[in-house]
Amino acid sequence: MTNVTRSLLSPKLWIKVLWVLVRSALLIGICYVILYPILLKLSIAFKDWSDVTNPRVIWVPENFTLNNFKQVIAITCYGHAALNTFMLASLTTVLQTASCALAGYAFARLHFKGRSIVFALVVLTIVVPPQTLMVPTYLHFRYFDVLGLISLFTGKEGVNILGSYWPFVLMAVTGMGLKNGLFIFIFRQVFRSIPKEIEEASLVDGGGFFKTFYRIMLPNAIPAMITVMLFSFVWQWNDTYYSSMFLTNTNILSTQLINLPATMEHYFRSQGTAYDPTYGSMLQNTYALLVIAPLIFLYLFAQRHFVEGIERSGIVG
Repeated sequence: MTNVTRSLLSPKLWIKVLWVLVRSALLIGICYVILYPILLKLSIAFKDWSDVTNPRVIWVPENFTLNNFKQVIAITCYGHAALNTFMLASLTTVLQTASCALAGYAFARLHFKGRSIVFALVVLTIVVPPQTLMVPTYLHFRYFDVLGLISLFTGKEGVNILGSYWPFVLMAVTGMGLKNGLFIFIFRQVFRSIPKEIEEASLVDGGGFFKTFYRIMLPNAIPAMITVMLFSFVWQWNDTYYSSMFLTNTNILSTQLINLPATMEHYFRSQGTAYDPTYGSMLQNTYALLVIAPLIFLYLFAQRHFVEGIERSGIVG
């Protein structure tokens, strides 16, 4: 029996081959589940109405068209809504990254009474649904007051800051924004992994708390910052809970996507044409593709830093 025959009959070889096949099948199945909705939306977005009624057309349309994109952009004022969403997401991203980095550094390096309890409460905010705090959150910003000073000097119950970006700004600055508990946890894990000797050397050279944080700690936490910024931007971009609660008259992509059927029905009636639900479904898929397209391009450019930040934060592995 030759060595080649022996290797082919080896049980270890067949176990490895079987594991490769199982792993490949799992990866292909997971990729299919993730990519199927996007591929379906791509197929529908470029279809003409004749392709929808054609039983031969399933995935690849016979008549490629951009009319669906033109129609949905005209109905929703996509450019204006995208600009508003980008401004809001960018603002909250910068503020959340700054506040969560400071909080994570404090939990990682400062020693104070009750630190473990406070950090446990921070982690608890990750699992507590924000919907449970809907009423007090709404009333807090509907009658916003700072230690009772506004009502003391003006005689009013508070200031209504709903319908503006101020609720998002205040929540981001105070570390109580969307998913901020997770961001603080990420920064804490990264700062704990940095050797204390580097920080102590800066303190010996005369660097204070903030100077050490800015000059020493932050440059070593750039992958984590990129990860947090990506998470924050994407979640704010897709947010419907806080956006629908705080913003009443501002056009945001996520809330527009929810209200798109009613918007299309009103638009077609104003044009004197009947609203077809099937055609409306095509436009909804097209608009959903326009909403997620910027996020896909963002991830493609920042993929390497994102993966590195996830690995260093200790969330996986």
